[in-house]
Amino acid sequence: MKLFKLTYSILFFSLVMGLFTACSKDDDAPNNGIPRIRYVRITDPASADSLLVGAFQGNLIAIVGENLQNARQIWFNDQRAVLTPTYITNTSILVSVPNEIPLEITNTMKLVFANGFELMHEFEVQISEPIVGSMDCEYVLTGGVATIRGDFFYPPLTVKFAGGVNGELVEVDDKILQVRIPEGAQPGPITVTTNFGETVSDFWFRDNRNIFISSDPFTGWWNASFVVSNPGPADPASINGNYIRVTRAIGAWNWLEAAGGPPDAMGPISKNIPDEAILKPEDYNLKFEVNTLKPYNNNMIKLNLGLTAFNNDQYQWKPPIDTRGQWQTVVIPFEEIAASYGGSLSVSPAGYYTRLLFHGPGDLDCDIAFDNFRVVPKVLEK
Repeated sequence: MKLFKLTYSILFFSLVMGLFTACSKDDDAPNNGIPRIRYVRITDPASADSLLVGAFQGNLIAIVGENLQNARQIWFNDQRAVLTPTYITNTSILVSVPNEIPLEITNTMKLVFANGFELMHEFEVQISEPIVGSMDCEYVLTGGVATIRGDFFYPPLTVKFAGGVNGELVEVDDKILQVRIPEGAQPGPITVTTNFGETVSDFWFRDNRNIFISSDPFTGWWNASFVVSNPGPADPASINGNYIRVTRAIGAWNWLEAAGGPPDAMGPISKNIPDEAILKPEDYNLKFEVNTLKPYNNNMIKLNLGLTAFNNDQYQWKPPIDTRGQWQTVVIPFEEIAASYGGSLSVSPAGYYTRLLFHGPGDLDCDIAFDNFRVVPKVLEK
């Protein structure tokens, strides 16, 4: 009996001391051991004083406070973030804002701890407006389906074309839109609108600016026979009037000019490259549409544009490309073309020399169509 009383007394004393010690530890801990968020900041140590009340999807943030070591979940609105245990300490948590779009927006961050305690903190997930980067082909016929690439394409959304008409959405992904071209769509930028903002594209749909080779009508010195005016069943569909189609075997280092000529042969179209592009080529792109019915997988295509004389060291557009019988827009920064000439461009009121030339290593079984050679601004002029 005495042994039982002694054992009971030791156990009781140990329990009381344990509770006392636990209480003492909590009392000694900041905020009595209760989790607390003091602020949220960016993770760059050089900008540690940059405090945040919100962040964009995918941004890495630092939650700073006390007694945070037992955090097990973090929610932004109704989306759960991924926690990495090594990024959790008693005074801070590093976490990336979820990329997923919330269905319920509360502008609140919720931390859930191992003991079930929940800590709420006001924090806005700043959802990005759409980014409209490019269109696989900027020339698509009415009723055809255009592919638009970018980011943050979150339904519900609309795609509006110049002319004030909306396209029919065929498929929507975060980074890719497929839209059917409506009647009444006109040349110009497109506008993509979501619940989180509106963006006007820098590129133009059916871009008709500054075209210097179009074949409507044919002008120049070389190969009027390559121009397709009335496409037959075996020809690619016309996307903007006449186009050039080169169908022949081209041997290695054979010299074949497909289009072009000096200003007096090209006519007024030779003056269509803007002076601003000649003076600041870094602000412009060369664009054209191409359709490879057979792969462009050998030889070389050389380009002259914006020149006051022909240059045999012109820009080389190298293979490969295979559009599999579909029209596709090619984009080449104009400064790369200008740099390839080995000297500065100069403005020519009389117009510019133009040449589309096949000349390079390797035999090519060629069946390639081209249209709408143009030099256009990289950024939409506001």
